[in-house]
Amino acid sequence: VQLQASGGGLVQPGGSLRLSCAASGRSMYAIKAVAWYRQAPGNQRELVATITRGDITNYGDSVKGRYTISGNSAKNTVYLQMNNLEPEDTAVYYCKVTDTTGFVSWGRGTQVTVSS
Repeated sequence: VQLQASGGGLVQPGGSLRLSCAASGRSMYAIKAVAWYRQAPGNQRELVATITRGDITNYGDSVKGRYTISGNSAKNTVYLQMNNLEPEDTAVYYCKVTDTTGFVSWGRGTQVTVSS
């Protein structure tokens, strides 16, 4: 599976961004789960949100109530809607796909910067 993450950028505190993770090479129906992670400089990679093929979602404590993960199987794309962004949300965001065989693929990442 090849992944293309996009949608990052510079936003002011309190603003919103929507990230996209487009998968190619495999149908979304062959994908077991998609996850978004983020990594800030000097920090470990942190799990942000996950969605399974059955649309079961899970969120990290730091983003609950602010972020929403969703999928569009027709477009082979998973989205991460991020609202009420805080400077602490600044990081490179990565998407990870686990297919039904257990194989894992990572996208390259997209930079999100929250600053006034």
